[in-house]
Amino acid sequence: MGIIQSKSVIETIKDNYDQIFSSEKKIADFILASPELAVNANVSELANYSNVSDATVIRFCKHIGYQGYYQLRINLSRDLGRKQSRFIESTNGEADTVDNLFKMIAADMMRIGQNIDQSTMVNCANLIKKCNHAHIIAVGNTSPFAQYMGFRLGRLGIKCSYGIVAEYFMNHINLAEKGDIVIAISQSGCSKQVVQAMELAKEKSLKQIAITAYKYSPVSSLADYLLLSDVGERTVYSSKNYSHLYEAAVIDALLYFVTNEETINANDADKPEIIFSEYKL
Repeated sequence: MGIIQSKSVIETIKDNYDQIFSSEKKIADFILASPELAVNANVSELANYSNVSDATVIRFCKHIGYQGYYQLRINLSRDLGRKQSRFIESTNGEADTVDNLFKMIAADMMRIGQNIDQSTMVNCANLIKKCNHAHIIAVGNTSPFAQYMGFRLGRLGIKCSYGIVAEYFMNHINLAEKGDIVIAISQSGCSKQVVQAMELAKEKSLKQIAITAYKYSPVSSLADYLLLSDVGERTVYSSKNYSHLYEAAVIDALLYFVTNEETINANDADKPEIIFSEYKL
């Protein structure tokens, strides 16, 4: 749409402000006042900030010319990114060196660790170790992490399915049996296919673990156990929504607690690694 390409989100909101409904103006006011906070919120969080319903947020986005909230958010992120780039260029910003960038990432990692409850992590690990079969689900550019986690769990002796196509993991969940679990990975917590799969899993009374950056999201509300990859106050790096470094960190932390040498030995789980070892120098 030309309106999205030629104008910023802020300009678009201001141009359409007089034409939108009073409830939608609450959303507009919040975005205009706090664009940095708005861009890091999902639909439910923005609705909560603005004291309106989720449906009103979607309606507002369409009313001002966007296909939905995701499109508005992507464009707002782009607008803020341009502003941020100019700031870094003009002020030699905080992420301007490799050393500072890694310090910021390390600080983010520490905050994630502080925000995850120890007992929740242990309970998730125990659930995985005792499950009959783990169904790992994700879509889009989060899919590789479902594959990574499934591969790692297999090496730890845990039976898994981790299809990256929604139709595949829906089939697996539909055929799931008692003792199976679901592990959902979604940074936004709003991926529709992941939510649908979790709803099906809930109908089948399967226990579910969610790894997401948003506490107030459909994925979080459907989970029995929630592992948040949220860093709290956003830094230059963590504001990049295309990065899934923090979800990967939570996955690796969970895998660490799942690791059980007795299970690996009992299932001969490391046999593939031994077989393929001849192909490494």
